[in-house]
Amino acid sequence: MPRAPLGWSEPALLWIGAPDQAPDCPASAPSVGYEGHADFTGAPHACPTCLCDPPDASCEPPTAWRAHASFPCNVSGAAETSFAAPEGWEGACTSMDAVASGQTCDGDLCAQSLEIPAPRVLPGTCAPRVIEAPEGPEEPGTSGGFATLARACTGTVVASCGEPGKICIPAPPAGDGAPPEGFLTCIHHEGERDCTETYPDRHVFYAGADDTRSCAPCGCADPGGASCSILASAFSDGACSEFVVGVVLRSEAPICSGIVPGTALGSKSASVVHLDPGSCAPTGGEPTGGVALRGAATFCCRPETAPEQAPT
Repeated sequence: MPRAPLGWSEPALLWIGAPDQAPDCPASAPSVGYEGHADFTGAPHACPTCLCDPPDASCEPPTAWRAHASFPCNVSGAAETSFAAPEGWEGACTSMDAVASGQTCDGDLCAQSLEIPAPRVLPGTCAPRVIEAPEGPEEPGTSGGFATLARACTGTVVASCGEPGKICIPAPPAGDGAPPEGFLTCIHHEGERDCTETYPDRHVFYAGADDTRSCAPCGCADPGGASCSILASAFSDGACSEFVVGVVLRSEAPICSGIVPGTALGSKSASVVHLDPGSCAPTGGEPTGGVALRGAATFCCRPETAPEQAPT
């Protein structure tokens, strides 16, 4: 056989095929000198679909109610009087900061209009929810393997050979110099290399594969799009029974409501009439990782020769 270039192995017999069909090494080259793999197969399982439950939002009633000695509210120079609710108020009847009937501010009746700030949406958070992939519960990256096995068989190399540029290796029993059926005569080098003219047929195999295929964990982005409305009511007594005014406020804007000048503002209450919690965009669920082949080796082989036709 042609001598291998410097740095390459001496010629060996190489078998390539399905792993479950690999033969034993032939008698002319009885030792397994190399085993590697090619044609990694196995796509990752489809990743699950990520969804998000609605956020656990709530509607916070405003606390900074104010009476104005004018209508509309906030007339320049007009006095304002606090008619506030307690901190952390949830809307139950409260008589805090009551304004007495006929109470005056700088000579004007203090209560001629009532300003109520907009309620505030507390957005909360969304919980991610997973719809399993149709393939089943197996984790991506747990299946897959090589479809092709390469087995190189070696024998005793006779170092000296009468023909320059050639090396002698044990011939098959037939003695014609052809490799046994199903085998190729090849030289080998670690890594990915180009082949030579004397061994032109190139094959690359790998020691194994690092399979890191998986799926990004499901999560939820910050919530958005929430809104709410409350019914805010003011009463002249301290027990929320003598109605003065009631308005529906949305979370987009405050309101100013006129009242009979000098009316007592003795108590107030608020109740949620509508809450749209908004939504969260799901995140994650996309495929991650991949398959990295490792331990490359190049085999360069002699061309296969077609069997001679029998004379007719």
